[in-house]
Amino acid sequence: MDAISVRPSLAVNAGRGPDHLAPDGSGQNFYAIDRALRDLLPLYLVADDFRRLEPHFHRLGELAGGRLDELARIADKHAPILNPRDRFGRDEDWIDYHSSYREMEAIAFGDFQFHAMSHRAGALGMDRPLPAVAKYALQYLFVQAEFGLMCPISVTDTSIHLIRKFADKALQDYLLPKMLASDVATLWKGTQFMTERAGGSDVGTIETTARFEDGEWRLYGDKWFCSHADADVALILARPEAAASGTRGLALFALPRRLKDGRRNSYRIVRLKDKLGTRSMASGEILLDGALAYLVGDINAGLKQMMEQVNLSRLSHGVRAAAMMRRCLNEAMACARGRKAFGHTIIDYPLLRRQLLKIALPVEQALSMFLFAASAMDRANAGDRDAADILRILTPLLKFRACRDNIPVATGAMEVRGGNGYIEEWVNARLVRDAHLGVLWEGTSNINAIDIITRAVGKSGAHRALGAALAKLLDESEAIPAAFRDRLREKLKRTLDFAERVAAAPPLEAHARQAASNLYHATSAVLMTWEASRPNVDARRALLARFILEHRLSAQDPLEPPAMDWEGEAAELIFAERKISLSEIAGLIAG
Repeated sequence: MDAISVRPSLAVNAGRGPDHLAPDGSGQNFYAIDRALRDLLPLYLVADDFRRLEPHFHRLGELAGGRLDELARIADKHAPILNPRDRFGRDEDWIDYHSSYREMEAIAFGDFQFHAMSHRAGALGMDRPLPAVAKYALQYLFVQAEFGLMCPISVTDTSIHLIRKFADKALQDYLLPKMLASDVATLWKGTQFMTERAGGSDVGTIETTARFEDGEWRLYGDKWFCSHADADVALILARPEAAASGTRGLALFALPRRLKDGRRNSYRIVRLKDKLGTRSMASGEILLDGALAYLVGDINAGLKQMMEQVNLSRLSHGVRAAAMMRRCLNEAMACARGRKAFGHTIIDYPLLRRQLLKIALPVEQALSMFLFAASAMDRANAGDRDAADILRILTPLLKFRACRDNIPVATGAMEVRGGNGYIEEWVNARLVRDAHLGVLWEGTSNINAIDIITRAVGKSGAHRALGAALAKLLDESEAIPAAFRDRLREKLKRTLDFAERVAAAPPLEAHARQAASNLYHATSAVLMTWEASRPNVDARRALLARFILEHRLSAQDPLEPPAMDWEGEAAELIFAERKISLSEIAGLIAG
């Protein structure tokens, strides 16, 4: 079954009444139905890792389409409840979660050990930490069922990274055994508290103060948006007294929820946020009143250290957007193949096919981009400096564009289902609500676009390493017609040149989003072309690359119907329920 076909064997509109409603994607194995993921993982994972981990991809795919999907639907309808005081009136605030959420935690932290799989051996039977490609592929499958819990999963993982890299040995010895535990009952989960009313994106205006009192650091202040509000340990930015203003004066601290003697630390969860989405997960406001905290790393490098966690979270957000878009595509295809109107199955109508292509294209782009970024992370962790530069630019690039694409994809999938997509009993409504979060957390689209163009391009020159890597991939794609590869080379060069011009001229900052989008589209088109040229990979990825080239990187006259001779035939192949060969598409991408 290909990447964009779902339940082809279902009879359409058999019977009466409920039988006329199209099926949804629940009950399927989200790994087994995803030809693209199954094709690409062997390219980005070494053979032995893929062989050992593929049973777990299958197992999580089955859970994501089955039990996890059931639990996520229930948890979304039973939001966490804050209990501010115990029966004696003591400020022993705690949060009650529905049993569905707790069962999902047991799967994520206990069974799969998402929090520890990058940091130690033992997860999924591996004798070493999992590569980044495998970790993010597993996140991709999990989020197709449940998005909200991925925040606690990710911030626990990234908090461990910061403690391991920057904390002194005493703090590591205190926290890491608890944070790396495989027993959910004893595990300490992590989070980050950064946002304040005074400082969201403008972190330098943070008002939380750190005082060194009687040989210990104490924190005073008010954190405004704290996801995973009741985590066992939070990484938090605060300004030591007499420190410099702005970002230079911020230090990083580890804030335990409970002290070593078991008492609550001196901070309170004041209230929980009533959010548009991610309703299963508790986000709240935190009031710090002399809370004990431990300094992490250099007192003068707090923001620099915290940005490592932010960047890891940005990459995870890009993966989550890719996952939600895949679920949207699965839902749209289930409906398109399972609904009949005006005497025809609705996928037969050209206008709906065009709408489905607008959903499928960003889905496949995001998949290639996150796998390439994760592969760069693995190579960077092994000491490859060019890969580190590539990761530097791909991280905000993926977060910027995939999270933006997630919103129209979710809306488009809802529209394919029609009125039922607006009803909370179906998954589409939750996908639409949750899609909007990605453009807010870990920096808005503007913040990420500026990071890409002003910093990654303008200051770091990371685009040069990316351009060289993409040119090499085009050279390796000999099976693809040379004319098509030449067009991609020309677009890639112009894209990189434009990004440099915008980065070099401050008045052009208003075009940073345009330049970032161009980089994303050019990069993904090259990646998908290279992937299609590899043995055993479905060649429809090269057809999708041409759609990027024609509709994302070329000018269109809005008052002139485009020449669509090739597009109808291409759509037939893209939505075919079989594997597509290079010989079948050669003529369609040579033009």
